[in-house]
Parts: sequence; structure tokens; C-alpha cells
Amino acid sequence: QVQLVESGGGLVQPGGSLRVSCAVSGSMSSIDTVAWHRQAPGKQRELVAVLYSGTKTYYADFVKGRFAISRDNAENRVYLQMDRLNPEDTAVYYCHARERGIFYWGQGTQVTVSS
Repeated sequence: QVQLVESGGGLVQPGGSLRVSCAVSGSMSSIDTVAWHRQAPGKQRELVAVLYSGTKTYYADFVKGRFAISRDNAENRVYLQMDRLNPEDTAVYYCHARERGIFYWGQGTQVTVSS
């Protein structure tokens, strides 16, 4: 069973950068898709970015050109690099992974963009 633990959230000023990380238990070799979602207060959870097996990626329009998803199989980690952050990016960010057709979620990490 896969366990996901996010970290790296915090408070950042508008225009700043932050990288959130997701530690994956066990081997990542059987995980074919990883993704990041986010949920702002009073809003539904929304998809932010996906990294499919190989190098194909998908980004939501509201983060395209600012965020980048990556994975490090040797370190068993998934990353989301976030640049040019704005207050609308404030949310809890969740790591999401699929292994053999089963989906797993982390507990989330809070990102707050404010001056």
C-alpha cells in the first residue's frame, strides 16, 4: 500500500516561489501517474498538475507557465515547483498517486500567499 506525505508548504509573498514535496512510501516503480490537487477554503478540490508515466504532463490553465511537476524515483518523491505565486494560489495542496489502478492521497500541506 502506498502512503503519501506532503511537506514544504508555508507562507510566501505574492510573486514569490515555493516548492512542495510528497514523500512516497515503498517503491515508485509501480506508480504510473502522480498529480497535485488543491482546495481553497469554501471551494471544491481542483486538479493542478499531472505527470503521466514517461514525461507527458498536464497543467490547469490557471498554473500553466508558473508551476512544474516532477518526480525523483531514486528519492521516492514528487515535487511541485510553484513560481510567481499570487493570493489566488492559497490552498491546501494534495499529492495524488496511482498504483496498479488504485488511487492514493496525502493529507495535504497548506500554502498561503499573502503580504
